[in-house]
Amino acid sequence: MIAVVNYGVGNLKSISKALETVGATVEVTQNPDKIKSASGVVFPGVGAFRSAIEKLNAMKDVIDSLEVPVLGICLGMQLFATESTEGGLHRGLNYIPGKVLRFPPSVGKVPHMGWNTLEIVKETEILDGVESGEFVYFVHSYYMQTDDEFVISRTDYGINFPSGIEKENYIGLQFHPEKSG
Repeated sequence: MIAVVNYGVGNLKSISKALETVGATVEVTQNPDKIKSASGVVFPGVGAFRSAIEKLNAMKDVIDSLEVPVLGICLGMQLFATESTEGGLHRGLNYIPGKVLRFPPSVGKVPHMGWNTLEIVKETEILDGVESGEFVYFVHSYYMQTDDEFVISRTDYGINFPSGIEKENYIGLQFHPEKSG
């Protein structure tokens, strides 16, 4: 069973439906026992960093104990960072060292919304079958800065930013795979 963690953000249904379409058994849950017993955990993300991290801090010990793959999508990825500047300075879960920053006005329209390409920089299971230059769907105003050793894909939007990251069992995708096909 894949646990899609309900921590008060949007896109729970679209993530669940996409996983079910590829044959996964999915449960949307906040239950610590169900999260601990899952074969994989997904932190979806359409929402604000501050309110999301406040809810996740209440279950941080559960998240810390996970040894299965943990996927953060969009905001879910950003929550893995050390800190975020969204709505003030807030501490993240600190699973992947990095800082979440707002796109500067110089990039053009913010949020970065629509289709953009990936540059695959590291072979990894989550991107198996995806090639550099493929289009994926983004909706975000903030991006994560992190060390290159954790970056699995990059995307250019006036700034070349990490669109995929991975460290141990924590995997983050800034784009929405459930909308990307």
